[in-house]
Amino acid sequence: MKILVTGANGQLGRELREVLGEKLPGMAVYTDVEDLDITDADELSKFVEKGDFSHIINCAAFTSVDKAESMPGQCARINSDAVQNIASVASRLGVKVLHISTDYVFDGKAFCPYRESDKVNPVSVYGTTKRKGEIVLLSMCPDAIIIRTAWLYSPYGNNFVKTMMRLGQERNSLSVVCDQIGTPTCARDLAQAIAAIVTARQWIPGIYHYSDEGACSWYDFAKVIHRMSGITSCNVTPILSEDYPAAASRPHYSVLDKSLIKKTYGITIPFWMDSLEDCIGRIKNNSDL
Repeated sequence: MKILVTGANGQLGRELREVLGEKLPGMAVYTDVEDLDITDADELSKFVEKGDFSHIINCAAFTSVDKAESMPGQCARINSDAVQNIASVASRLGVKVLHISTDYVFDGKAFCPYRESDKVNPVSVYGTTKRKGEIVLLSMCPDAIIIRTAWLYSPYGNNFVKTMMRLGQERNSLSVVCDQIGTPTCARDLAQAIAAIVTARQWIPGIYHYSDEGACSWYDFAKVIHRMSGITSCNVTPILSEDYPAAASRPHYSVLDKSLIKKTYGITIPFWMDSLEDCIGRIKNNSDL
């Protein structure tokens, strides 16, 4: 087994470095745009051929949801065109692909957790390009695995947890939307799930949903972050989405049903608050993150 991890400097990629390093030492190669431009089909093809990879885990994505509205071409190049490049070389060389997608493929009009078979209807450029990536991958690599996840955070890079911790120390008050419901997901948990799939006895293709257990609003999330961080001087006020200007529309409800991935791969998923507490501890213990 030899694994190529793309987007390895992002939140999930950084966690995969640690998780795969422990479970499959020396069996993964980690790349980001400075090492490998997956939007360049020729460069990607030569890299994969030379590396003799058995698996590709694609963590690369254009994830700036609001910027995507004004940069649709760049967003599509990474979220769908590059996925087509991966699918092309993988299908030609017989490489297994595990690709990360998003809850934003749904419009958020549901009132119960989304299953993999539920109708998709993205309401943003980001969601639309991620859905196109799903379609092209499954059409060219029907044995691929796609994992849709949501509200990802980690000690690395920029994310809601680190932003709320920083602003909670800098400001006396914050306003956070309370009418968007989803599930915070620790990237370390998702990395563990990916490792479990890659090392499983059987490779069972298809779309799977993964997030941590439970559900909350962004407002609830912010309040818990502050409580766990010991921040008491910042007042967090709930507001509606319509009162928070944003370029892109978000699904108002995007909780994911994880029954399929738990049943298929026997994965145990932690409650989001438990993982959040652990992550905040990691952030506090390392000021360089």
